[in-house]
Amino acid sequence: MNLLVVCPHFAPDTAPTGEVMTAITRALADRGHRLHVVTSTPWYRLHDVEPEWRGRRWSTESTEWGAVTRLHPFPTDKTNIPARALAFAGFTGLASVAAVTSRSRPDVVLAMSPPLPLGLTGWLAAAVRGRPFVFNIQDVFPDAAIEVGAITSPRVIAAASQLERWLYRRADAVTVLSEELRSNVAAKLGDHRPDRVRVIPNFVDTERIRPQDRRTGYRREHGLGDRCVVMYAGNVGMSQSLDLVVHAAERLRDRDDVVFVVNGGGSALDDLERRAAGLPNVRFVGLQPRERLPEVLASADVHVVPLRRGLARASVPSKLYSILAAGRPVLASVDAGSEVARTVESAGAGVAVPPEDPDAFTEALVALVDDPARRESAGAAGRAFVEQWISPAGVAEAYEALFAEVRRSHWLRRG
Repeated sequence: MNLLVVCPHFAPDTAPTGEVMTAITRALADRGHRLHVVTSTPWYRLHDVEPEWRGRRWSTESTEWGAVTRLHPFPTDKTNIPARALAFAGFTGLASVAAVTSRSRPDVVLAMSPPLPLGLTGWLAAAVRGRPFVFNIQDVFPDAAIEVGAITSPRVIAAASQLERWLYRRADAVTVLSEELRSNVAAKLGDHRPDRVRVIPNFVDTERIRPQDRRTGYRREHGLGDRCVVMYAGNVGMSQSLDLVVHAAERLRDRDDVVFVVNGGGSALDDLERRAAGLPNVRFVGLQPRERLPEVLASADVHVVPLRRGLARASVPSKLYSILAAGRPVLASVDAGSEVARTVESAGAGVAVPPEDPDAFTEALVALVDDPARRESAGAAGRAFVEQWISPAGVAEAYEALFAEVRRSHWLRRG
């Protein structure tokens, strides 16, 4: 099949969603499919276009499996919501032109959200060609933005919710990452074919991310020594309750055998740094290049995954599976019964505590810090769990089967 893929990030960009779509694309190419990817120029790491890509508003490169068109993303201050909305609109407009004028003659169009407006690009590219449209949902928008308070205007919420439902109804299939997200999206479809919502989970590359010795170059580079490293690695945004990390660091500030590391960047980083000012046991490290991810993960003794209350129905952090693949224990602060909590508990890979509960978080953390044997066994259990989990090739096979299904159904409906 010829496939047109519209996504916000793609390698060499370092965004988690870019990692996901890059791996799926390459696995589909390995299965003989031709692809045209429409995406942004790399900008996630710096929240600005990478230096080597500057000056290029629109460029297309040929690959052995098709082509990649990269467009300027109009990066803005993440805390300026109106400016971000305009940036998304600008990028969506460029992406729509690129997708509609693509010479790839696609059999199926796949678009990724967020950002939600890229669904319009995918639908339009499919509609002008009379082809099926598959909508891939990584985080349910606007639910996630509402939960963290990023969107508060009733008019904006109503408009975003209306667009969300409109796109779901026009997609031939909607893919989500978990049963929670499936229930969420299916409920919004009501009687409009809720069966079109399919669960295809993300994956982890267990060949690339493997357990390593904790005495890494990363530890030496940042002066972490042989201390117990408690790490948060990822986007520092409004979805993460990283105030829990600051609270725990305050409680443990007199212990010289424990250090907290926040590895990443995002809209909430400046505020978090202000909160942690004066704490000698907290280190901030910028987002690392993609190739260092296995080393970064191996450098921690405990990884934390803190989500704000209510986000489990709208988001599944892909970092969880990378942590498990690295053979490190997890302390998750998440809604009870959510995908993250169930995974951690069923795998025996660590501890899940209620969200936004600083005392429960700190107590669970101290228990892990003080029990090296428990950390080792939890890390090994997490690694064993993901080794049995779906691979990039397995995800690509699931998408391939879905594409074939929607293609058949689409032509049957057209008579």
